[in-house]
Amino acid sequence: MTAGHPVRVRRRVSPKLAVAVVYVAAIFLSTLDTTIVNVTLPAIGKAFAVPSASVGLVSLWYLVSLAVFMPASGWLGDRFGARRMLLASVTLFTLASALCGIATSLSQLIAFRVLQGAGGGMLAPIGMAMLLRTFAPHERVKASSLLTIPVSLAPSLGPVLGGAFVTGLSWRWVFYVNVPVGVAAVIFGMIHLPAFDDHRPGRFDVAGFLTAGLGLGLVMYGISEGPSRGWTDSAVLLGTLGGPVLLVAMIRIELSRAQPMVDLGQLKNRLFSACTSIMTLESVGFLGVLYVLALYLQDGRGQSALQAGLTIVPEPIGVMLGAQAASRLLYGRLGPRRQLTIGLLGSATAMALVAVPGAQASLWWIRLIVFGLGLSVGQVFVGTQAAAFATVPPSDSARASTLFNVGRRLGGAAGVALATTTMAVIGGDVAGQHMAPYRAAFLAAALVCLLTVAVAVRIKDADAASTIPRRAT
Repeated sequence: MTAGHPVRVRRRVSPKLAVAVVYVAAIFLSTLDTTIVNVTLPAIGKAFAVPSASVGLVSLWYLVSLAVFMPASGWLGDRFGARRMLLASVTLFTLASALCGIATSLSQLIAFRVLQGAGGGMLAPIGMAMLLRTFAPHERVKASSLLTIPVSLAPSLGPVLGGAFVTGLSWRWVFYVNVPVGVAAVIFGMIHLPAFDDHRPGRFDVAGFLTAGLGLGLVMYGISEGPSRGWTDSAVLLGTLGGPVLLVAMIRIELSRAQPMVDLGQLKNRLFSACTSIMTLESVGFLGVLYVLALYLQDGRGQSALQAGLTIVPEPIGVMLGAQAASRLLYGRLGPRRQLTIGLLGSATAMALVAVPGAQASLWWIRLIVFGLGLSVGQVFVGTQAAAFATVPPSDSARASTLFNVGRRLGGAAGVALATTTMAVIGGDVAGQHMAPYRAAFLAAALVCLLTVAVAVRIKDADAASTIPRRAT
């Protein structure tokens, strides 16, 4: 070996595959954790001898923590390096999962869930920024079909796994299951993840972080607790009114900064703004429908959490098949405008059709509808993720991905809040086999998707030309 010449080590795994594997594993775990814990809350309450109102904080504070720490992820990735921060985020999430599993009191469990949220909140934006820097624009549609898997599969798989763990093992296993996957992802990433050129993010924007983090956290608290505690509850009002006030202050502060924590200037990019809006609103309808469907199957049809989860399984299968069709056939032929329009119309139609069956309708009819919903949602997820960053410079990818993922997370929480509130307004305390509250919630979600078509039809395919794969001639 000649002195002064670095040794070149041949990577066994390509950088593209390495980034995709670590990101998919990490985002799957953080998304799964949002739903897998919900079905175990009664068991956790019984184990710690606390009322149901208190045990709900286990899920709530995870969502709040996600919202608080997500705005800082772009700056941290640029300042300390995307590779280092992604691995640190996965490590923190994995360690917090193990601590949740061994918690001996509700207060300990809530504290460890906050740690989980801190790690989970940074995973998606940093990982997505790495993907954007790894995959060329024309390759992103294929990458998006892979990324759709954790986002779509995890919400549906969560109740299945959670029900199985509670029934066969213990509620603690909903946290332990994260540990081997997280450890494997970290080891794999340390060996194979490439380093990226760091960008100079400037000084840490304390005012921007506090107003954005606290504002988003309060909004997440308000829309999560509003349906159960009532929208006039003082704590809920603090979230739904105080949160937006802080976010308005954040907007004024960030627009005056040369290097803001939350780069709102990205929303001036018409393609990025349109795709972020579509992803947010599609998440409202999609996750709202999944939430209400699980309630209907359990309360209205008497299924267990495990049985309800298995009934909904055709939906993620549909998403995965739809994503493959979108990436391999439709995106390149139709362009993002037509593909997203078709996907949104299909989503709205499927959501409306779920409201049609009666209380004793065949479950196979429901399975067929949710399969169709999955096919349509796959089009929207692939189209938005492929096109959103077409005109975003690589140096801005970290902060743009932060905005994109904040919208997706808030959309999911707002979807559950919209569905629950609609049910309460229509049916009050009526549940069980009375279909009116469920139907109203399904139709509300469908209406959101239908209105989103107005955003999709204004997209210009020319803006996303770099992401459309060239067809062989």
